Amino acid sequence: MPNQPVPDPPFAEGTGLPWDVSVTDAVAAIAAARARHGDTFAVHSGPDRYLFTFSPAGVESFYGLPEDKASKGVADYLMLRRKLPDEIFDGRRILPGTLFRRDDVSGYLANLNRALDETTAELGSTGTVDVFDLTRRLGHRMGLASWAGPGSAHGEAFEQLVRAFDILDGSDAFVHPDAMAAVAASGKRAERAALDVVVGIVADAVCRRTDGQSLFDRIVDAWRDELGEKRIRGIAFDVALIHIASMSNLAAALGWAVVDLVEHPTYADRVAAGDAELAQRCALESIRLAQRSIMSRAVLSPVELDTGDVSYQVPPGWTIATLLPLLNASAATGLAHWDPDRWTRHRLADEKSLPSPMLVTAFGHGRHSCPAQPFSLSAMTAAMTHLCSRYRLTPGWATHPRPVPAQIGGVARADGPCMLSYRQPLT
Repeated sequence: MPNQPVPDPPFAEGTGLPWDVSVTDAVAAIAAARARHGDTFAVHSGPDRYLFTFSPAGVESFYGLPEDKASKGVADYLMLRRKLPDEIFDGRRILPGTLFRRDDVSGYLANLNRALDETTAELGSTGTVDVFDLTRRLGHRMGLASWAGPGSAHGEAFEQLVRAFDILDGSDAFVHPDAMAAVAASGKRAERAALDVVVGIVADAVCRRTDGQSLFDRIVDAWRDELGEKRIRGIAFDVALIHIASMSNLAAALGWAVVDLVEHPTYADRVAAGDAELAQRCALESIRLAQRSIMSRAVLSPVELDTGDVSYQVPPGWTIATLLPLLNASAATGLAHWDPDRWTRHRLADEKSLPSPMLVTAFGHGRHSCPAQPFSLSAMTAAMTHLCSRYRLTPGWATHPRPVPAQIGGVARADGPCMLSYRQPLT
């Protein structure tokens, strides 16, 4: 029997992505297309072509795609460059993927402990704070102490860097995709001005540096063959990209973990008492439910995607994608609610209930799992334990916070303030 031609995937007409068209709820728009067309369909959005897949076989095939043919790195770059100036990507010598060597992580966690102590001093004994403002500031302080050089995590230099990195937040590309047209129209003027602030402060840190073995020292040494402004900007851009790539989602994930714990005080009490294994499971569960990630691969050369029913031949220039919020909470019964006891270490205790274990994830699967997973869980565990053990935490929200509706990527950001009252117990 002659080979039958491979059909084209169904086209979700009228469905666009929020970079190109006005979309009230990006995840709901893809969910509606899935309801109409099944688990695999194409979306033509602006100049881009996407092949979305949600079937067990399709998701397994997606995670198995070779990086040299269907690249996660290129897809991430194409996403972030909607927000960040092109020059921040050019010529980098120390990349975010090199951050998490074992000896480095111990230093980051020591910086986290110091940052937590400084956070406690800033908060005082009682007050009210926005959860996500708190965790974002904490992430800035720990990260800048770890790789931005002497003096960068304290005083006015720290405050200037916080303001600069809030402007340079690359996650805006997927948290507020509807704002990217205005960013492009401005020529990324605000982002470039913020990058200049980073350059100035890092230049001061280079002058104050003494030889050592920190990540900042390695960044400086990587530029020792350059002189003057080129050297300083190279160092500063390495620092900036590392900070942008590493801190934003971690801060958001910690925010949701705090939200979930204060909504479940029995678990919060156990975390406060030092149950680190439970705290890690709570972190995994909060990340699972807070995921808004579009997992994507930019097709560089022809690849085959086996969806179980059909194997599609996908040409270069397309993006193959799946969307975690449409799988993480619905791939099996009971996944829609928060339950840290569903985890055993880093895995779901009942994976056999899933059509495929790859349908649910907090940090990804296979070669493209997040390399920061061990560090992130250690950092979140330490921060959750610190906050829950030192304060009585009371939520100021009446219903569980909701994500930014236009967001399509990363860990959710809250759509509005999430005020938390805190009080140190009397001793």
